[in-house]
Amino acid sequence: MPNSMTGFARSNTQEQWGEISCEIRSVNHRYLEPAIRLPECLRPFEPTIRDALRKQLSRGKVDVSFQVVLNNDSPDSMSVNNGVLKTLLGAVDQVKELHADTAPVDAVRLLQFPGVISQSNIDNDLVIATAKDLLQQALKGLLKHRAREGEELQQLISERLNDIADLVIQVREKMPAILRVQKEKLKQRLSELEAELDENRVEQEIVILANKADVAEELDRLDTHLGEVRHILSKKGAIGRRLDFMMQELNREANTLSSKSINSATTQIAVSLKVLIEQMREQIQNIE
Repeated sequence: MPNSMTGFARSNTQEQWGEISCEIRSVNHRYLEPAIRLPECLRPFEPTIRDALRKQLSRGKVDVSFQVVLNNDSPDSMSVNNGVLKTLLGAVDQVKELHADTAPVDAVRLLQFPGVISQSNIDNDLVIATAKDLLQQALKGLLKHRAREGEELQQLISERLNDIADLVIQVREKMPAILRVQKEKLKQRLSELEAELDENRVEQEIVILANKADVAEELDRLDTHLGEVRHILSKKGAIGRRLDFMMQELNREANTLSSKSINSATTQIAVSLKVLIEQMREQIQNIE
């Protein structure tokens, strides 16, 4: 069962010391690319988040964000980190030296800079422990979301696989009649030349024509590739890249079928095959 790379999940909780929430969003990407946004109190938690993502996900651009709102019941619970503030003010002075017309610095904006304000009465380990639980909840929700979308993608792809299989059957059924018509056309053209026909030569030309138009091998490979795609879809884990490779193989056979076409009907079928394969390829771009 394939998993989509698109998903969203959110978890949150209210504790005595405040409120904390976690959001995870993911979209398709060639590799696993996490982007993590954390408040200052959760900075030590970032390696744990990255490790959890690697264990649960194989591909996708994944955005993880935490929001923490702490309860400050008394003035003593909030203090200014003088070291961070001095460093920040020094950086501001350097900017002013380079750009004299810089707007005045807002004190409130300075206090909002990560690390300037610290809550001395909050157990940071407790906040991180709560964040860890929320991360697991959000990841579980994300995986369920990706699994639901993966099921829908599988259904869409399976429908197109069935359509392609029907077109392959149509070509097999049409080929004998198409070759007969081409044989009659060849004889008609030769007779119009009012030349004495060499039956052996005519048969040789018909054999050459039949060989050039023979698509049995391409049809067999299409059937084989369709079976392999269905087999891959039944597997667990990251299958998107294998499916993408199979789309290339299917498209290769469709192109060969088109180049060998000697009849408008088979040409139209070849075009329909390419359309269906492209539709599947677009869906597969979202599969993990």
